[in-house]
Amino acid sequence: MKKRRYLLCDALKRLWLAALLGSMQFPLCAQREYKTLNDGWKFLKGECIEASDSAFNDSGWESVNLPHTWNADAYAAKNYYRGPGWYRKSVVIPQVWAGKQVFLKIDAASKASVLYVNGRKVGGHAGGYTASTFNITSFLSVGKDNSIAVRVDNARQDIPPISGDFTFFGGIYRDVWLIAAAPQHFHLSDGESVFITTPEVSEETGRIAVRGKIKNDAPKRATVELLTSIYDPDGALVQRREERLHLDAGEILSFAQESNLIRRPRLWTPETPCLYKVETMLKDSRTGKMLDYSEHHAGFRWYHFDGKQGFFLNGKPYKLRGVCRHQDQKPIGVALSDEMHRRDFRLMKEMGANFIRIAHYPQDDALLEQCDKQGMLVWEEIPVIDIVPDTPGYGDCCERNLREMIRQHRNHPSIILWGYMNEILLVAQRRYRTEAELRPVLERTRALAERLEKALKEEDASRPSVMAFHGSNVYNETGLSKITDVVGWNLYAGWYGGDLKGFDRFLAGQQRDYPSHPLIVSEYGAGADRRLHSLCPRPFDFSSEYQQLYVEHYLPVLEHTPYVCGGTYWNLIDFSSALRDESMPRINNKGLLYADRTPKDVYYYYQAAWRSDIPVLHIASRDWNCRSGVQQEEGLPVYLPVKVYTNLPEVELFIDGKSLGKKTAGNHCVTFDVPFCKASPFLLAQGMYQGKMVQDGVRVSFRPVPECLNRKNLTQLELAVNVGSNCFFTSDESRLTWVPDRAYEAGSWGYIGGKEQSTQTEIALTADGPLYQTLREDLQAYRFDVPQGVYEVELLFADIYRTAEQAAYLLGKEEEATGGGENCFDILINGAEVETAFAPSRENGYFQAVKKRYVVRNEEDALRITFVPRQGKPFLSGVKLRKL
Repeated sequence: MKKRRYLLCDALKRLWLAALLGSMQFPLCAQREYKTLNDGWKFLKGECIEASDSAFNDSGWESVNLPHTWNADAYAAKNYYRGPGWYRKSVVIPQVWAGKQVFLKIDAASKASVLYVNGRKVGGHAGGYTASTFNITSFLSVGKDNSIAVRVDNARQDIPPISGDFTFFGGIYRDVWLIAAAPQHFHLSDGESVFITTPEVSEETGRIAVRGKIKNDAPKRATVELLTSIYDPDGALVQRREERLHLDAGEILSFAQESNLIRRPRLWTPETPCLYKVETMLKDSRTGKMLDYSEHHAGFRWYHFDGKQGFFLNGKPYKLRGVCRHQDQKPIGVALSDEMHRRDFRLMKEMGANFIRIAHYPQDDALLEQCDKQGMLVWEEIPVIDIVPDTPGYGDCCERNLREMIRQHRNHPSIILWGYMNEILLVAQRRYRTEAELRPVLERTRALAERLEKALKEEDASRPSVMAFHGSNVYNETGLSKITDVVGWNLYAGWYGGDLKGFDRFLAGQQRDYPSHPLIVSEYGAGADRRLHSLCPRPFDFSSEYQQLYVEHYLPVLEHTPYVCGGTYWNLIDFSSALRDESMPRINNKGLLYADRTPKDVYYYYQAAWRSDIPVLHIASRDWNCRSGVQQEEGLPVYLPVKVYTNLPEVELFIDGKSLGKKTAGNHCVTFDVPFCKASPFLLAQGMYQGKMVQDGVRVSFRPVPECLNRKNLTQLELAVNVGSNCFFTSDESRLTWVPDRAYEAGSWGYIGGKEQSTQTEIALTADGPLYQTLREDLQAYRFDVPQGVYEVELLFADIYRTAEQAAYLLGKEEEATGGGENCFDILINGAEVETAFAPSRENGYFQAVKKRYVVRNEEDALRITFVPRQGKPFLSGVKLRKL
């Protein structure tokens, strides 16, 4: 009976408040106005001091719209442009804005920006990922043309990041806004002007607190009414508070309000992202005219991290299932539209993720808005990465960027962690080898971490702090792991080194030695190049199959280890990393999505593991839809594995309508040995989900390569071999598939002698880099048992035998083929010398593609390509045979 009385009282109160507000009139003519300033800019890449002058002639500059970056070159060159760039635009301020305060807000310009209005310097901002707001009222002429000039610089070394495995794109790559506000307004500074918190929250009751600052830019004293209204997730009014405030001319007044208890609040989770709307208004006490308006959302949720039991949300165990996300897309860099940010969120949500590590820097508000409204927990951080330099002003800038991030994004209920360092000793450990060299670096690193931790707690003590470490115990030994509330580990066992079980061992060791440390696996991942496929995948071969094998080991460990709070796969996308070589130079290809946001097959493994509310059935052959294999005899099928990712209990697979049987799913996948015969077979998978049939189908192409070569099967055949590699390679340009290397057997074809060798260094002068990055060294010959006739023989080479500079991100993965002098050898085909003292490095340089083609008449029962060393080692990267 008592509970019913409370419910009735609450209902009557809501009706009364709704009626009261409905009867009130708020004239809107003076409220704050926003409009983008994104179109019609002029741009110059390079320095131009005169460009700040209002009379400067920019007619010869490039016309651009924002968002914009000048670093499309980062997808083609390591040494992408880093330096200044200038933007200019003319703006007319409407007469109706006379008497208002006018602000210009730049959502992000990387790394540093300086703003000029009508030839006068307004101010600057250091930091490429947080917003800056400038009051430009006194610099403007109302009703006339006003010149806006912005100098941006992405080369500054006192601003983080100074090192990292991603591209530091330059430009104004987010929105620019003009804002007009009444003289009395919520204070616009380097963050949100109104701050929303939930100081009390449980299943039974909740409370919302609102605080902020109001500024009076008028020359005389003003009296204003401050009104705060709270609406529940259905839009019904819950509470309203009002108070009268007096502000002297020029005064900035702080205010704080707190709601009454809200009974049985609807809790926010990623599955049920219930948001309460908080409206905060200023109106003129005398006229009743609205002066300013602010709208935010509050989410009632509470959480904690536990070193032994993991993460808890709203009092219940909750596994953080997530990804990391960079913000670029080839070829436009970081100049993404809001729609593109929302698309990325949708792809994460559809995959089943409930957590995102926004790495390694604050990202667009459009993404965080979706995290709040559609449901996604967030770890956000600033880009203090790899090493802390001894650079004047660097620490100040780090602290300023941290405070800006928190102030600008603290109203997002989706954010649960603030971070500020990533793998901060990675470069230091490699650059400084002795204790004497390393000690000052460690000292200033710890000092900066302690400084940032203090600043973080001053800004927002309600959220835990976090750092991400690479897999070295030095972070525990130096005490860095004790500074933050939560520890993140970036672990790549089985990729950069070691074996997959090393992941399990590392986690167990951390739990044994540091049981009170709550931990998240903040990075794990393996690269995949859709051109490379393997029947026997192994680390660093960049085959799609190894990436799948890798995550199929890691994810169950994360899911079933209670003390691990969760994990974030690295990375959602294939992203720009201009310093990277590997199989896809300038790209880190660990993504679950390709750069164009097409999902890789492995994306559906996560969806199958994380989604139980929808059926997931995906034939994992979209990435490998151009198949080949060695056929033992003409007419016999070639058996190749086909994997199906699913959350169904059982899957049946068909090829061209013929059933291959049913299999029970394990670890959300099923693998069938499929007999390929036809050139274009159709694969169909089916299974039952909640009593209904679910199907998925895909058509693939298939080209057999005969094991025994004869006149018939040599017709129209291009036998291409990826020498020294375990992978099939399909060229994007020709669509020709090069089959894995194999040892010679009588009556067939293959190598004689030698061993595999490889490099991760980029091979120049070719689009088929992976073909040249693997090779067989010290081989004696390559033999094809073929009938007599005329043949075209093509040989591929790249001399990789020179020490190449290693990037820190390789994390101990060392180049194998290094050092040595020039390699020089003779090449003979069936005893006839076709190359004498051939040295690929002399012909084209090191790490350069060399392709030789010969037309030869074979008058024997075999075609033998023999390699005779003169100096160093003979080697071969690829061989192709075609009968003419």
